[in-house]
Amino acid sequence: MPNVLDIRRRIRSVVNTRQITKAMKMVSAAKLRRSQERALAARPYAQMLTAVLKSLVSRAEIYDPESGEPRHPLLAQRGENNILLIVVTGDKGLAGAFNTNILKAATRFLESKAGKNVEIEAIGRKGRDFLRRRFAVAESRKADSQQPPHIVIVGERIGVLNKVEYAMAAEVGELVIKRYSDGEIDSVYLVYNEFKSVIAQRLVVEQVLPIKQIGTAEVLQAEQLSEKERKQAVKAAESAGVGMRRTDRADSDMESAKFGSATVDYIYEQPPEELFNGLLPKYVDIQVFRALLESVAAEHAARMTAMEAATNNATDMIDSLTLVMNRARQAKITKEIIEIVSGAAAL
Repeated sequence: MPNVLDIRRRIRSVVNTRQITKAMKMVSAAKLRRSQERALAARPYAQMLTAVLKSLVSRAEIYDPESGEPRHPLLAQRGENNILLIVVTGDKGLAGAFNTNILKAATRFLESKAGKNVEIEAIGRKGRDFLRRRFAVAESRKADSQQPPHIVIVGERIGVLNKVEYAMAAEVGELVIKRYSDGEIDSVYLVYNEFKSVIAQRLVVEQVLPIKQIGTAEVLQAEQLSEKERKQAVKAAESAGVGMRRTDRADSDMESAKFGSATVDYIYEQPPEELFNGLLPKYVDIQVFRALLESVAAEHAARMTAMEAATNNATDMIDSLTLVMNRARQAKITKEIIEIVSGAAAL
């Protein structure tokens, strides 16, 4: 039977741990609310940009009438030999299987692209550390078609997810656009956790370039939350007071769709071709920005759920240790009574 004093020390340690996990859950809940608001605030701009581009597609000659080739380099499709993969993970742990699932999806993608040159842009410390242990870091971003198929890390961005800025996302987008336009890469893929609400998330591998259809995401892989994970997220959100409403806005989506499909002949200040060529790169930038915002929100939701589970496990452990301590105390008292009675009987 363990010592009562040792059990009390262990209970005190678990109680302190429970206080920490509970505080971390509330911090993640507060950050999740702000992340949801930022994701909502960015949606109207992205929706209207997509609607304007859809409207311009029907009014501008984006394909050469003679050859049928696209006039904008971001629409050009070629053989997929050199691939750029952008992996978005978190900078911190204690978020359950959030980072692990993203890295598993990235690994599956790399296995599916065996025999091709893949360059990786790692956003987030956890992804960077994982990928560095498995792949080499390239000295230059320029692809060499003479080399055998290989996988290298060409870029790292650490500590940028604490507060996602559009300038940083635009910098990534401009780099991707330049390399694709110059023919250094043939396609660009994005691995991240898509966030709609606390209970509506999915892990996706999305193709960013080439752009096949504006406003339609080319998803190669998608993994939804399991029923057990969804129930845990609901319980954590309810205890933390976090709303579970979706970030989708059906009304604004419908209004944006009406603008893009309207038959009205809009009068543009610049020629439609010039507007289309100027707005298409921003479409890529906003895709990267949206992925970063949703990944941050999904990370806070995962950490909130993980800390809720840790708090509940600590409570169960305290109850179990308390029961063991009471039994040990009872056994000790019973033993002392027996010794006293036995001594009295011997006299």
